[in-house]
Amino acid sequence: MIKQERHLPDWIDAFMLYTENTEPPVLYRKWTAISVIAAALQRKCRVEWGTSLVFYPNLYIVLVGPSATGKGTAMSPGLDLLEDLKHIRIAAQSTSLQALIRRLKETNFNDPDLETGEMQMHSSMTIFSKEFTVFLGYHNRELMSALCDWYDCDRHWTYETIARKKEEIVGVWVNLIGGTTPDLIQSSMPLDAIGGGLTSRIIYIYEEKKSKLVPLPMQSQKERELYTTLLHDLEKICMFSGCFKYTTDLMDAWTEWVNYNEANPPVLGRKFDGYLGRRRTHVMKLAMIMSASRNSDDPMVITRDDFERALRTLEAAEIKMPLTFRGVGHSDKAGLLKDVLAYLLTLKTDEIPFHMYAEYFQDDMDKFEMDRMLSTLEALQKVCVVRYPQKESVIKILRSNF
Repeated sequence: MIKQERHLPDWIDAFMLYTENTEPPVLYRKWTAISVIAAALQRKCRVEWGTSLVFYPNLYIVLVGPSATGKGTAMSPGLDLLEDLKHIRIAAQSTSLQALIRRLKETNFNDPDLETGEMQMHSSMTIFSKEFTVFLGYHNRELMSALCDWYDCDRHWTYETIARKKEEIVGVWVNLIGGTTPDLIQSSMPLDAIGGGLTSRIIYIYEEKKSKLVPLPMQSQKERELYTTLLHDLEKICMFSGCFKYTTDLMDAWTEWVNYNEANPPVLGRKFDGYLGRRRTHVMKLAMIMSASRNSDDPMVITRDDFERALRTLEAAEIKMPLTFRGVGHSDKAGLLKDVLAYLLTLKTDEIPFHMYAEYFQDDMDKFEMDRMLSTLEALQKVCVVRYPQKESVIKILRSNF
């Protein structure tokens, strides 16, 4: 491996510092940085992990939250870096499946493996869509099916057109980051597709609001200089090619965690059963990216620290991940329950009188339905309703259970 001279101790940490004077949530900014490194590594980097088991560093990341939570603002610095890098193929933010296939087919790279010297042909492309549901379209099962296929990075992928012509792509590799709202997810994806297929391959990063208010987000000279350094180091990361190695302590930590994860998977709800089945894949892909992020005298080596950092990063995202599909279900009241939860979470107090709750939802529910919603939330241990004989009831919000 040729030593790559880099200036920053860690690329993700430097990106977080560069975007510190912005309003988006921390997780939005961090996962944007992760997606940018993935885009730079492309299909020319991998981890070989057994017979026909190869992990590539592509991820499907979707930032989810209400409007004006900073999804697009968080993604913009990452897109700027990739566009200035000039070595990355980026898909149009709104396109048809046929145009996307054509773009992917035209993306022909031929890079040498820096360890073996063998040439690697690959078609690596990143989808960077600030409006993911616009890109995905309405119930577009054909596009969702193609994205499912591309996630696995097959050596050959074929598509038969209406005119019975076959399109073949060699070394397919697609990385994706997008932003959307919970309501748009519900409207764009078929109900029966949630929980499996494409949704099981996506890491959803959910936030309710911006992290802070920045009235004067002007860029300082120090930040402009840091951008130049970020771009320089990203170019060095983009030069990585070949197979990531791994240390003995990584294998020990991985074995211990896989056994633990099998017996104690996180409780995310039935809509994430498919995601849990791919959790190991997500962690290994992230471990590759964490290794590439840090500046090392021995690059392209995954250590126990890289794995543990990857796991911590994913676990932090999983805390709020179930909120992505809150309100998505067969019950006609599922959407209302989601709205009540969102309302309670945005309050700056831990308890409110019943009349405040009633006034907010008076146009959506009658008194009977309001009581039903609260009873459901009590059963879920999200709230506790204190009822007094001669006084108004009080709703206590159990934030630790959200």
